[in-house]
Amino acid sequence: MPAPHIRDARPEDEQPLRRIDLETWSYLHAVSPPPGPDDPFFRDTCGPEAHLVAELDGAVVGYVRLGFPTPLASNTHVRQIRGLAVAGAARGHGVGRALVRAAVEEARQGGFRRITLRVLGHNTAARKLYESEGFVVEGVQPEEFHLDGQYVDDVLMGQMLAGPDVRAGQDGPDGAALTT
Repeated sequence: MPAPHIRDARPEDEQPLRRIDLETWSYLHAVSPPPGPDDPFFRDTCGPEAHLVAELDGAVVGYVRLGFPTPLASNTHVRQIRGLAVAGAARGHGVGRALVRAAVEEARQGGFRRITLRVLGHNTAARKLYESEGFVVEGVQPEEFHLDGQYVDDVLMGQMLAGPDVRAGQDGPDGAALTT
């Protein structure tokens, strides 16, 4: 199978992305109820500009949703992966990995210092993928969610995009030079 092609989402991707969301929804990775059959995929706060999509042989087979961890101006240097889904038929073909890499690269090219995400503790496949792409666990909120009859940890992961060497020589918040 060919390598996935990653591109910016377009408004006409609405239906294939909605189908992927409906097909892949699970308490393994979702904390909100399943989407309704007529719920839109794109929303006012999360339109095509917030998504990268993966195509295989011209068909949309996955997406990564990007955003910000908070609406605060003091947090705009951080990009966040806010969703990742791959159609069942495309799993095992590097689509998820390609989407994560593209998200990290887009954030790096956009001048962001960090990229973060949240993943449910029992989603070991996703955690392994993120770890293999340079994300590290930065915190765990034990039993943060009650899903499908069990308590589940919320795992916070992130990575520096500039790298620790870039910080050397920059001034810290108190004006002192950082020397990591």
